[in-house]
Amino acid sequence: MDAIKNKDIDLRGIKYSNVENTNFILEYFDHNRTLTLKSRSPDLEFQDIPQEYINNPPDIIVFVPLCNEISYEYILQTSKKFPFACIGIDLQGFIRNIDINGKVSYINNEETITNLNKIIDLIGDRLILKGSEEEMKLLANEYNDLEKVMKYFDKYDINGIFIMTLGEKGSMIYKKGKPIIKIPAFKPIKVSDETGAGDVYFSIFLYEYSHSDKSWESIKKIALLSSASASFLVEKKGPLGFATKKKVLKRLEKKDYIKLNR
Repeated sequence: MDAIKNKDIDLRGIKYSNVENTNFILEYFDHNRTLTLKSRSPDLEFQDIPQEYINNPPDIIVFVPLCNEISYEYILQTSKKFPFACIGIDLQGFIRNIDINGKVSYINNEETITNLNKIIDLIGDRLILKGSEEEMKLLANEYNDLEKVMKYFDKYDINGIFIMTLGEKGSMIYKKGKPIIKIPAFKPIKVSDETGAGDVYFSIFLYEYSHSDKSWESIKKIALLSSASASFLVEKKGPLGFATKKKVLKRLEKKDYIKLNR
């Protein structure tokens, strides 16, 4: 943790527990992965939020459960306590199912979708939701046309932002009434570890968004920066792939995108 502390990142909100943290075994094959759950963190509780965060509200709050550790009630309480914060949602942990052997899969049952609908409606215009291609297709119940997947979110009476990451195919971003933004993936020097690429993309996007004018043109530039940042992470194991903004901007300027065979 010292490396993080040395970057002046505030770690006061970390909750330490006597039980094991959420821990997966990840196996990759041809850019797809299977997960097996070894242990699971306890659910988050609203009273665990440090008082100093309540006294000095954040600009952005991000909910990233790994396997349903965040309830609707937790999000409801947080949303009420921080009414002016943008709220990011990473879809994956809200729709994961764990079988008796620990194998992880996605579920699209009525209860799961109802819960997500409640969360999306609750957050409203403050929402920035991100999901992988597989996750977004499942939520939209559309498995062929990616543009139809994005237009699925027209059903909600909100002006949130929706992001679908597509691996080597880049990403897509949508907001009701706006044209879909298509972002290419940047070419890494090599691929060593794909774990966390979507997290880096989303983190950079949210940070830059909070410091932008929120225009659709700015969002396109932010997404390109996010995509370039993620391309560095996959080059090394774990967090060693993080790159400086100077390096990211240099790769962004080169426009060396991944070209796929059509």
